[in-house]
Amino acid sequence: MSGERAAEVLLGLGANVGDPPQQLGVAVDALRGFIQDLAVSSVYRTEPVGYADQPDFLNVVVRGWTVLGPEALLDRIQGVEREMGRERTFRNAPRVIDIDLLAHGEAVLETARLVLPHPGIPARGFVLHPLAEIAPAWRHPVLGKTARELLDAASRLERVERIGPLADPG
Repeated sequence: MSGERAAEVLLGLGANVGDPPQQLGVAVDALRGFIQDLAVSSVYRTEPVGYADQPDFLNVVVRGWTVLGPEALLDRIQGVEREMGRERTFRNAPRVIDIDLLAHGEAVLETARLVLPHPGIPARGFVLHPLAEIAPAWRHPVLGKTARELLDAASRLERVERIGPLADPG
């Protein structure tokens, strides 16, 4: 990594149209191109949030390291979404792939494009369950609670069901 300091990053991935298990695998493989030591949670089936008239989602959280800054990482993530055919039709719409930057090191950031840590973390079961699995000791840089503590304290989360490991898309 040429002397640059890498930051730990957490990303949430979801898909609910097409072939979600295969699409999650393809997205994870694409992320390996710019995130090192990528670890992947189990796959979770979750009910949709916001817009309910759509299929359940399959979700994972990934954890890794990158030398890219938050905005540059967001650009690369959105490039993966575009390459996979993501179309932004309306908020909480069904999608072939969704990749959210949840956290970038200890960064606390609020710009027109990006809020870090992601403001939805404490209230989203589709993030908290896989996050607490893969990084239970990760500490929210604003709230000061670990992923496990956030999950334990959350109330009225959407339905979340652990499916198992993500299969290799190859």
